[in-house]
Amino acid sequence: MRKSVAILFAFIISQFQAQQAPYYQQAAKYKMDIDVNAEKFTYQGNQTLEYTNNSPDELNVVYFHLYWNAFKPNSMMDQRVAGQGKNGDSKLQKDGISRLASISKDQQGAQNIHWIRQNGKELKFEVQETMMKVYLNESIKPNSTTTFTMEWDAVIPQQIRRSGRNNREGVDMTMTQWYPKIAEYDYDGWAAFDYVGREFHAPFSDFDVTIKISKDYVVGAGGILENPGEVKGYNTSAKIKTGKDQKAEWKWKAKNILDFVWSADRDYIVKNFDVPDGPKVYLVYQNNDKTKVWEEAQPYITKYFQIMNSHFGKYAYPSYAFIQGGDGGMEYGMCTMILGEAQNIEGLMGLMAHEGAHSWYQQMLATNESMYPWMDEGFTSYAETYVMHQLFPPKEELPNPFVNSLNAYRNFIKKGIEEPAVWLGDHHDNGTAYTYSTYVKGELYLVQLGYIMGEQKLAETLKRYYQDWSMKHPSGRDFLHIAQNVSGMDLKWFHHYWINTTKTIDYGIKDIKYDTKSTTITLVNNGQVPMPVDFSVITTDKKVVTYQIPTNLTRTWKEKDIFGDLKTVAYWPWTQKEYTLTVPYTKSQLAVLGIDLSQRIADVKMEDNFVEVK
Repeated sequence: MRKSVAILFAFIISQFQAQQAPYYQQAAKYKMDIDVNAEKFTYQGNQTLEYTNNSPDELNVVYFHLYWNAFKPNSMMDQRVAGQGKNGDSKLQKDGISRLASISKDQQGAQNIHWIRQNGKELKFEVQETMMKVYLNESIKPNSTTTFTMEWDAVIPQQIRRSGRNNREGVDMTMTQWYPKIAEYDYDGWAAFDYVGREFHAPFSDFDVTIKISKDYVVGAGGILENPGEVKGYNTSAKIKTGKDQKAEWKWKAKNILDFVWSADRDYIVKNFDVPDGPKVYLVYQNNDKTKVWEEAQPYITKYFQIMNSHFGKYAYPSYAFIQGGDGGMEYGMCTMILGEAQNIEGLMGLMAHEGAHSWYQQMLATNESMYPWMDEGFTSYAETYVMHQLFPPKEELPNPFVNSLNAYRNFIKKGIEEPAVWLGDHHDNGTAYTYSTYVKGELYLVQLGYIMGEQKLAETLKRYYQDWSMKHPSGRDFLHIAQNVSGMDLKWFHHYWINTTKTIDYGIKDIKYDTKSTTITLVNNGQVPMPVDFSVITTDKKVVTYQIPTNLTRTWKEKDIFGDLKTVAYWPWTQKEYTLTVPYTKSQLAVLGIDLSQRIADVKMEDNFVEVK
């Protein structure tokens, strides 16, 4: 009996110690030599990878992503798209039929691994479609480094989703997720997610990449070009250096980013400018009538980075490139691929603002997108809305910048197809539901926190999040810890309802009774998500008085908000259906009574939130 107790006690202690293990993250250094056959849309690749295991675990296998293997008929991506039909990703299907099923044989994506070695010794490996499992001859012990060498060839796929040849605007090559990329390993194990169309994850890595390609091409990339005087497009006095094969060598380096991507086209032009106290910005695009809006972008991009640096944390890298390519907009280390054709500057900047903000929430704060897509896409959408509201102020004054997102959410809820944000990114069944649970609910997660804790506390939380977790891999728990620390509130309940469920907020004014010296209002909670309630009265002399009705769940109440100081009254227990509030104003003194005049609360039924006193 004593022995059993001792074993149980030891187990409990070991579990506690495991939970308290110090933070770590893996590191990688890539050196690649790439030889491109531009006519055939193929290339040969050689790669040396120094991989450092900073975890406390001994690794006996490693995993590499081979994303391009998805771009062929009957791949897992094809099967997933076919299974979802019209409910899936619109870019991957047409009229409910998978576009992957009809890729011709010569345009099917392929990453063919010739061999892989560890410290010079050949390794056994197993390709599982878009994942490669590598069996090690010698384990990688904690706090040690090993070297992998690899040779492969690849076929650049038909451009359907993010990567590939000849996109719809005529860009020859969009080279994203194009090399065998080692998977991330952390406390949750290997992030060996099959690629079926959505999110990516990787360890922070350094890159040294040499690309040999026909001298007629201009290359755009996320990194620093080491030899601008020897290639086309970056230096007006460049003397293009080629070998006997008439190929130029492009030498790129980048440090501490998640992935290295590039794009190539004969018709690219390159422009650059410096953002004060910010990065050097490169614009790489085809110069034609459909892209002339790019010429207007510099002052907007400059202001964009200045706002982002001020409110969300300073951009950490020396440069950033907006590159025309891909199938819409997709973020990568130190750059983004975006469609270049735009009708006006606001439309172009909307795309640039979203993809650029990913530098904060996909790159510098490198959340595992496959597990927490709402933290990347949602927080990025919040930053996009915040900045665009300042770059292009609306013609009509809005209660807050996020009104359109809130209204879109309310309209979507009526469809009855919502899926919880907690689901893994690639495992959502409905493409529209994925968009709303990830982009919209992720954005409104921050909007609701601003309402609960106050906008000043939210701004402080976002800054602290950046300061504590930039260049790391935070989770939702890490963000929540900071939000609770800054606000002094318990916010676990809100996180649970908003992320783990599809329950909704619905408060209303049920009854009003006017007296000779006061007015008594009865409020009702018709929803399933408890929230604090800011109840305001607007008097006939246009005075606004806001009463804060806290929920007891937060344990601490907010001190001030966008309307300044608040009159805090007794809390509303979350188990209680109705709440009565008496204000010292008569009917003749009142003009409007309302729940949340700022209109930030994601109440799904706004009709009963306001009463005009007549």
